[in-house]
Amino acid sequence: MQVRLKAIRWEAEDILSFILEPLGGGLMLPFDPGAHIDVHLAPGLTRSYSLVNDPAVRGHYEIAVHLSPTSRGGSRHIHERWRAGDIVEISAPKNNFPMVEDAVHTVLIAGGIGVTPMLPMIARLSRLKRSWELHYVAATPERAAYVQHLEGYDGVTVAFDGVPGGQRLDLKAISDAAPEGAHLYCCGPTGMLDAFVAVNAGKPKDHVHIEYFSAETEVATEGGYTLELARSGKTVEVAEGETMLDALLAAGVDIGFACGEGVCGTCEVKILEGIADHRDHFLSDEDKAANTSIMVCCSGVKSPRMVLDI
Repeated sequence: MQVRLKAIRWEAEDILSFILEPLGGGLMLPFDPGAHIDVHLAPGLTRSYSLVNDPAVRGHYEIAVHLSPTSRGGSRHIHERWRAGDIVEISAPKNNFPMVEDAVHTVLIAGGIGVTPMLPMIARLSRLKRSWELHYVAATPERAAYVQHLEGYDGVTVAFDGVPGGQRLDLKAISDAAPEGAHLYCCGPTGMLDAFVAVNAGKPKDHVHIEYFSAETEVATEGGYTLELARSGKTVEVAEGETMLDALLAAGVDIGFACGEGVCGTCEVKILEGIADHRDHFLSDEDKAANTSIMVCCSGVKSPRMVLDI
């Protein structure tokens, strides 16, 4: 759908927020905490951003974009080109990071721009009068977005690990202090998420939730296999040095994709035959073992051929 960029606001160093409203007024589609939208920036350039605003506010969407020093085009395009009044194309909200609203207690842990999906969670939990806490770490005060917004809540801890005397969040201590039955959520850099998963290995898996906003993904470019597309009847050869997604796009296959790192789930395709070389951070270990779907942006194939439901 198309929306209008109503306003741009500075939130922190290299972080801007963007207010998107429906064309002609009215209400935006509803969403639940943890949801994101895909933003279509240019042909072949789509990125996913968490919705920041209170889900009860239906007149607009808010996203926040950190200008990454290693930007592959998405954040730089937005920071340099977007202007108030522009018409922007976005997807309907999707949710790969849903929140359990009736948990006995909710622990939210955010690193840097990873605070964005936590804000709608806080708004919903506060409205429901549920028990929650937030632990938020940024490099410096200048790079911490939405701190002033969070000052209106109890149960918020903000730390800075890039200043003299600063320190990282003690993830183990936070996990150990969580009451039995609590649900824990973490969004941040890859290293933080890996540590979070490790310290919570003993907790029920369905009580530990993570969302990557970027990942250090080793994309599969070995090639040397054939893709057979069951619905279209096409056969696509994936050569050495190219990704599965590259080969599909070059063959004229219209397939959705966004992050290119296997974190957003946009490019998931059902496997009918063949063995996947999973490289993504989206599918669970159980999903990967089941070998029923693949993220074509980053994963490869271990068998000579794979049949996809495309």
